[in-house]
Amino acid sequence: MKALPALNKVHKYYLDKFMTPANRQAEIANLIRQRDHITVNELAEMLKTSRETIRRDLTELARTGKVQKFHGGASLPLTTGEGHFHDRMGKNVTAKVQIATAAAKLIAPNETILIDTGSTTLYFAEELVKIPSLTVVTNSAEIARTMSTGQSTTRTFLLGGEFHGDNRQTVGSMAIAQVQSFRAHHAILTAGALDARTGVMDYSIEEAQLARAMVERGEFLTVLVDSSKFEQIASFEVCGLDKITNLVCDKSPTGRLKAELLEANVNIIVAGT
Repeated sequence: MKALPALNKVHKYYLDKFMTPANRQAEIANLIRQRDHITVNELAEMLKTSRETIRRDLTELARTGKVQKFHGGASLPLTTGEGHFHDRMGKNVTAKVQIATAAAKLIAPNETILIDTGSTTLYFAEELVKIPSLTVVTNSAEIARTMSTGQSTTRTFLLGGEFHGDNRQTVGSMAIAQVQSFRAHHAILTAGALDARTGVMDYSIEEAQLARAMVERGEFLTVLVDSSKFEQIASFEVCGLDKITNLVCDKSPTGRLKAELLEANVNIIVAGT
């Protein structure tokens, strides 16, 4: 069994002073991702709350598909037969959680955020619920639902358009037109691939088109990508490296990609360092 991660003093102070049910449930989900499974007693001790509260939290997390309950605890949900998006949620989990946590530090209360659909951006949304007074605009039904469980001062807008059930997202001309009615502090995107020549790419033309619209309406562009996407090629271009403000990743890029990112003045943030 993996060792239970220790809380540092700052993190413990945060948990004690600011923990809401949504924040606590996000913390529980992160702990389960780190360990694969955990008991009610361990969670109660870790978060300094009652076992009854933990059981209620696990029931809510199980209802939304984030964990799978077993007698006395919970584990990562089974993804077999759940579709491509659920499969992606179970891959490179530690890296994606670290990226999401680092990216959330770029966001301040009262800002407007555009977020596209992706497994890493869904983990990012789980961190955003801890920040008050945001305006979040997304084409992801899962991200919108996650944001609705957070701060009461946060407003969430789900873009309309053609709905794709697998990724639980809206796409198409209607969604793009609605993006163009917003002006945001940040556009937060995932990427299907990233290379030195083309920049950010996606495997879906509809997702790439919507991402391009978000890039144009955001003051700053932050791309969340794990290192498995480096020096890969996808079919549809989203934007060049010169459009990126921040690249948040789990490992630093190397070689030509790193050189081109630095030449484009991209702020490279390596999560967990």
